[in-house]
Amino acid sequence: MAHKLFIGGLPFSTSSDRLREVFAQAGGVESATVVMEQDTGRSRGFGFVEMTTAEEAEAAVKKFNGQDMDGRTLKVELAKSSGSGGGGYRSGGRQGRY
Repeated sequence: MAHKLFIGGLPFSTSSDRLREVFAQAGGVESATVVMEQDTGRSRGFGFVEMTTAEEAEAAVKKFNGQDMDGRTLKVELAKSSGSGGGGYRSGGRQGRY
């Protein structure tokens, strides 16, 4: 199972291949994706990297979080699960029988 990292503060010139190359310094990389704007095809300045193990993911966070990459400071953290929060019933308002 891969361990997904959020990578913020990417230089806008960074490609997915370059992101993979950089994070491979911390261990095995399952995938690396720079998020692009659909309309322009330009980088949005963030992406995601999936590391092979939890240990490699933690090593990548320690190695790259706060580091400079081409004049921008990287923010590297474990990605939040897409399955949490959002949707579902919100409490509040009228409750009970109608």
